Amino acid sequence: MITEQKLSVAEVARRLGVTENRLHDGKKGVLKKGAEAFPGSGHLTPVEEELRQLRADVKRLEMERDILNKATAFFVTQMN
Repeated sequence: MITEQKLSVAEVARRLGVTENRLHDGKKGVLKKGAEAFPGSGHLTPVEEELRQLRADVKRLEMERDILNKATAFFVTQMN
């Protein structure tokens, strides 16, 4: 916005409803980290992605455990 439309930082900050400092910080982040500067925008950091995967694994394993426990209980009652 600043470079494309030749607007001042103050004008862009006003239009976006943020402070100039916030805008400068965002610019620094983009220059330093690129797309990873804003991981909350649908981009997960490697650690966050690993955590997401581990939580999914835990959920799946808990479901498998519950199924096995129910099957065990069923077969115990069938054998008696």
